[in-house]
Amino acid sequence: MTPGSPPVTDGHLETALRLLLAADRRDDDAAFRAGLDDAEPALAAAAEPRWAAWRAALGARRALLDGDRDAAADGVTAAREALGACAPSASTALVLAYLAHVEATADHLDAAMLLAVDASLLTEQLAPAEPAAGTPSPEVVQAHLWLSLTLTALDLEELAVAQAERGCAVAERLPDVGERWQLLRLCAQQRVELAQTLRRRGQAARARELAGAAIAAASDARALEAEPDPDDSDQLDVVQAWALSCHGEPDDALGPLRSVHRRVHRSGSTWLRGYADLALARLLTRLSQEHSGGGGGEEAAGLLVDAAGAFAATADRRRYRQCLLELGQATAAMGRPAEALYWLDAYRSDTGRAHARSRELWAEMFVRRSRLREAERQAALLRRHALEDPLTGLGNRRSAERRLAGLRLGAEPLSLAVVDVDRFKEVNDDTSHTHGDEVLRRVAALLREHSRAGDEVYRWAGDEFLVVLPAATQAQALAAVERLRAAVAEADWADLPLTEPITVSIGVATAPAAADDRSVPVGWRSLFDTADLHLFSAKRGGRNRVRAPGLVDGDGGSAAADQASPEAAP
Repeated sequence: MTPGSPPVTDGHLETALRLLLAADRRDDDAAFRAGLDDAEPALAAAAEPRWAAWRAALGARRALLDGDRDAAADGVTAAREALGACAPSASTALVLAYLAHVEATADHLDAAMLLAVDASLLTEQLAPAEPAAGTPSPEVVQAHLWLSLTLTALDLEELAVAQAERGCAVAERLPDVGERWQLLRLCAQQRVELAQTLRRRGQAARARELAGAAIAAASDARALEAEPDPDDSDQLDVVQAWALSCHGEPDDALGPLRSVHRRVHRSGSTWLRGYADLALARLLTRLSQEHSGGGGGEEAAGLLVDAAGAFAATADRRRYRQCLLELGQATAAMGRPAEALYWLDAYRSDTGRAHARSRELWAEMFVRRSRLREAERQAALLRRHALEDPLTGLGNRRSAERRLAGLRLGAEPLSLAVVDVDRFKEVNDDTSHTHGDEVLRRVAALLREHSRAGDEVYRWAGDEFLVVLPAATQAQALAAVERLRAAVAEADWADLPLTEPITVSIGVATAPAAADDRSVPVGWRSLFDTADLHLFSAKRGGRNRVRAPGLVDGDGGSAAADQASPEAAP
């Protein structure tokens, strides 16, 4: 502020904040940077703690755009400290929801989840689902919007749709048609993205229902007398055409989607161009599959490459990873295995980095909110989604790593078994991913059913599972996992169109008690790597067998394993 200039009011700052959040939501980096440069002196001069929180939160977002992760982390910490001096309010809820999105963008998934829980609880208190007397704050609506975007980044699409729908219900009680338009657009987007996911999983009826709801939300938005930003309007056009495709009308969707795709590429933001590329690629892929010889595969692959570049440039890691996976699948379908392996390896590598960067303590979720029963309910729900594999119901890799990190090697024997489904790629290639999912569900159920009491089964990644055998010596572990191998090999797979019965290969490693052996591994990762090495040995030895240090074929009663094919595993 210059000497003699009029004081900056909260109204000025509120207007500046709305513009900044709108620019960030549209991934308009230039407008966001310029707006923050203009607003920063006023934010620094504001005395209220909430403006200190906003200054730190917005600074953290700019640091992420600059690639300075340390400065971004410092900004998030400063914002949370400033929030400690703020009373619960709609503004506090919005800051929490925005910080959750910043952390999700930085791939700090657990920290984002904790912030999302706090923001969700506060929004529910401020504007419950049932209409209350009076008009809710627009900041509550915006909090629902940012929560929905955050939950999408965390791959919790069902919860993201629920947050968008709650935001819509609250926005209905506001006089501002612009707020209602934005939440209807968001509802349409979140519903169609969930419909895409459910359709891929084979849940066609539910996908069609959601796509119909997305079309209805888009139509309701168009009926409002609002003047949305051109990028927002174009995004609604993309979503509506995409929803037509998911609703079972892909031929009718192609013309409108190509039209908006051309318009977006003339004047849209980088992120929106990527979003339009992804939607058109998915539609072309579907048409190519439904119309034999209809082509479109090459164009779809090119669009996916462009979309991946756009999402990488705008730090949308989730959609970037989706593009890599779909590129792998598309190029494999076109008979280009080397290129498919390249994209799938890139997908696997980036997914692994995303998980490795985020290992916050989940206990804080319960400690901080234990005084509220509703907090406990929502925290448990979000925690289950974050730590449970949705396909098999087993604990996921994050859950397994948390468990392993809490184990004390050397206090008593501990064994790990890494289990891999043999020739699983052929199941997907020869039948379908739907049948592949069913194979994984059944293998998970067999492992859980035939494990010893006290043993724990996790889905580690893809078709790989981890079994933790507490207090098991190598001999005990070998007997236990041989029972698992036999259970899978002897299961009835006749109802699935498989070329061969399903079998598993298993690698085992044991850390003895310190009193028994001084050569205890340094940590669980070393133990896991040893088991993984022996899994590879089992694969190379012919599959459908168990391998452990010092074990040769025929040891441990693994007679069935000796009948396996001797050819090398992929």
